[in-house]
Amino acid sequence: QVQLVESGGGVVQAGGSLRLSCAASGRAFSRYVLAWFRQAPGKEREFVAALRWSVSNTRYADFAKGRFVISTDNAKNTGYLQMKSLQPEDTAVYYCAAGNTIWGNIENASGYISWGQGTQVTVSS
Repeated sequence: QVQLVESGGGVVQAGGSLRLSCAASGRAFSRYVLAWFRQAPGKEREFVAALRWSVSNTRYADFAKGRFVISTDNAKNTGYLQMKSLQPEDTAVYYCAAGNTIWGNIENASGYISWGQGTQVTVSS
């Protein structure tokens, strides 16, 4: 199983940027899907973006398109979520997840077997 550790969250003003990192370790994960989800207070966890590690296919939630970019550095076994033009509604705990889920099911959190501990992103207005 893959172990994941997120970092990079913090407080940023509206319009600002942040880059989240997800360091992976454990068994071979190059064939896995890496995804980012987020959960705001009182809301369900929602899909943000996903990438198939080996071929870099990507998918984004509608709210993330044009503002967020998911990527990986295979040499560092690390995934990233670059976020720009952040708004207060982006405030949430962001989680990275990994799993050998099928591409058609990547937006479903139940398809992922490994999760990080989460990192808080707070966007002030």
